[in-house]
Amino acid sequence: MSEISQLQGTLLAIDEINDAGGVGGRAIQPIIKDPASDPTAYARLAANLILEEGAANIFGCSSSFSRKAVLPWIERRGGLLWYSVVYEGFEYSPNIIYTGPTINQTHLPLANYLFRHVGKRFFLIGSDYLFPRESNRVIRDIVEDVGGTILGEHYVPLSAGYETYAEAVACAAEADADVIFSTVIGPGTSHLYDSHNEAGLDARRMPIAALTTSEVHLRAMRTPVGAGHLVCAPYFESLKTAENLRFVERYRARYGSARPADGPAEAAYSTVHLFAKALADAGTTDPERVRAAVLGQHYLAPEGLITVDPDNSHTYIRPRIAVTTGRADFRIVEEAPEPVKPDPYLVYYEAPERCE
Repeated sequence: MSEISQLQGTLLAIDEINDAGGVGGRAIQPIIKDPASDPTAYARLAANLILEEGAANIFGCSSSFSRKAVLPWIERRGGLLWYSVVYEGFEYSPNIIYTGPTINQTHLPLANYLFRHVGKRFFLIGSDYLFPRESNRVIRDIVEDVGGTILGEHYVPLSAGYETYAEAVACAAEADADVIFSTVIGPGTSHLYDSHNEAGLDARRMPIAALTTSEVHLRAMRTPVGAGHLVCAPYFESLKTAENLRFVERYRARYGSARPADGPAEAAYSTVHLFAKALADAGTTDPERVRAAVLGQHYLAPEGLITVDPDNSHTYIRPRIAVTTGRADFRIVEEAPEPVKPDPYLVYYEAPERCE
């Protein structure tokens, strides 16, 4: 689901740039490869793009395992990966521009909100790979800093079906957690929320708090998602900025009203526009010169102003907390007053109680 959103956002931005005359009078021509969520294919296709197709700038990878698979190739061959997805932090590569949020822009504000409004007894459910395990390590440290409790930690294979998620949710219910902290991705997202609903749990009493659940996921669930689940992300379709209203209108005109604009689509869209500005300044697709041009670059995205931090190649982003409304969309309930400097190593971390 997220990969399709990323592709759609990318292609919409390319069309807009080309319709406006391209970059330096030349149109951007995408080369599209489909790794089908296979890490081996990600590595092979990245090598093919660099060595056979002559592509110096790669956009995509929707998960940490795919980014890790591509990373050796772009570092060895001098390419530049534009990675627009939330991730677990604790990484830096001069060959990656990280335009998605990192842990101090997602995990920390979500945990802080939960402590103030929901509770401190967490039950962790995640897909079984790098992003959830590292995310939960960070969350465990934050929860323990405020005297909270991790009541359980379950990891579910990416290919698991509904029954496996139902078992994990039943464990959370038996533990009487205040919140289920989810790092589930892909089709498992629907299984998790369906399990919560069909177990008769109240989202206002024991919500699922997530980092990756989007409007597209809500539309795909077999049972209506109740009001009260929480998500932390920089973008929601319900944002009322002028830039977002125009973006949503163009997105729906191209892909239909049944396909909502979501965070992965908006981030990919904004990343391509950011790249085009850097490309115009650099005057070449050479990765080193494009990278030099994008550091410190600004773009007024549908989510608001984003800026690539020259210190660490991550992006200033404005975190937002939103709640499900019961109508397959989100209502924003809290947002940072301004874009937050990325801190992927939590160098400036303070325990949430001390932040208040």
